[in-house]
Amino acid sequence: MNTEASLARGQILARGTSRCLLDLGFACVAEMPLRPRLRADLMALGRKGEVWIIECKSSRADFMSDRKWEGYLDWCDRYFWAVDRDFPMDLLPEGTGLFIADGYGAELLREAPHRALAPARRKSLMLDFARVAAQRLQSRLDPGMPRAGLI
Repeated sequence: MNTEASLARGQILARGTSRCLLDLGFACVAEMPLRPRLRADLMALGRKGEVWIIECKSSRADFMSDRKWEGYLDWCDRYFWAVDRDFPMDLLPEGTGLFIADGYGAELLREAPHRALAPARRKSLMLDFARVAAQRLQSRLDPGMPRAGLI
């Protein structure tokens, strides 16, 4: 089965962006839960503890139907969009970062402004990030394992 065909366009953007972020020294968790009904497409954690959130938008309709993006700003140091080359970039708000992505990689086109997280929130996010990543790894190693609350 063609892996590319089985992935949704947003997942394809997330995969390429994750590859780029790895090259930039970040580890990523896709579909990272932040609070009930708020889940980041990608959360990236840098070597110095910096937290980035990247929302992947596959089309104008996808962008217009999801207006909760400002709710993510309190959960990261920098906020980015990941879109493909055909996306109408004039829709994207000023003061946010931008990656152009496909299924194989991404390019950072616009750096996002830095908004430092509060230390307590950073610690909480880093612990959640580690727990979600560890639980997902364990579920791959043991597919019969009961699902925990975070993943």
